[in-house]
Amino acid sequence: MTRLTRRNIELADDDAMAMFRRMTPAQKLRVMSGMYASAYKWVDAAVRHQHPDWSEQQVRREVARRLSHGAIDGPI
Repeated sequence: MTRLTRRNIELADDDAMAMFRRMTPAQKLRVMSGMYASAYKWVDAAVRHQHPDWSEQQVRREVARRLSHGAIDGPI
């Protein structure tokens, strides 16, 4: 069952948390790396769809900005 916080942030269920606790640091890093790669591909595709006229550098900058929650506002 999905649990939500007061701010509607989804929390992992107890079984998922138990699985993550049993993982080695290397396994956790592989999972995280795969999740990041997937997120990058999705955001990259969305930016390219929304801005087909943008240069590669503009796309990369916007993808980085979105993945960092806007923390990057200067040149990359």
